Amino acid sequence: MVYYFKSNVTNPPAIIYVGKDKFENEELIKFGWDCDFHVDNLSSAHIYVRLSPEQKWDSLPAALVEDCAQLTKANSIEGNKKDNVTIIYTPWSNLLKNSSMATGQVSFHDQKKTKKILVTTRTNSIINRLEKTRTVSSPDELPAAKEVYLASQRAEKRREAEKKKKEEEKVMRERREEKEKRERGYGELMQGEGRSNEEGFDEDDFM
Repeated sequence: MVYYFKSNVTNPPAIIYVGKDKFENEELIKFGWDCDFHVDNLSSAHIYVRLSPEQKWDSLPAALVEDCAQLTKANSIEGNKKDNVTIIYTPWSNLLKNSSMATGQVSFHDQKKTKKILVTTRTNSIINRLEKTRTVSSPDELPAAKEVYLASQRAEKRREAEKKKKEEEKVMRERREEKEKRERGYGELMQGEGRSNEEGFDEDDFM
């Protein structure tokens, strides 16, 4: 089963989730799209936080990072018993998984695209707060949730493309109108000079 938590340190609250075991973690890796947290150099569960559209993985609120890190430490059998545990986090897209790796094991496409936080000790008040929000869902729901997310991303890209197209069309229209205005002004000026000549006025009349 997949366990979901709500972190109320952000508004709206952030959704955090974790698989029941390392086998379910494979499903989370396969159908993720969020930010992944796990204990560095120790066996641990992988904790995921769903990012809102305006959030970036490398600039998350410190309180949210702390919630995720504490939950990660608490879900590591070895890490939960130790102090000064390092938690590493990275965007889901940076996770590297291949057939040679053990179940639940991952690496990274780009080591530089990771961040670390040191958890000196377990903070029970954080764990207890998160546990009170826990709900359970089937991992079978993950593919559908991923498709909903991808559909929203495609829709957002279409909106951005349409917005960019309209802005480009506006710029082209303004340039065309400005060019027509200049050409019209020049044409009227030339017509005015032609009328003066037709009416018989030239420089000799004033000498």
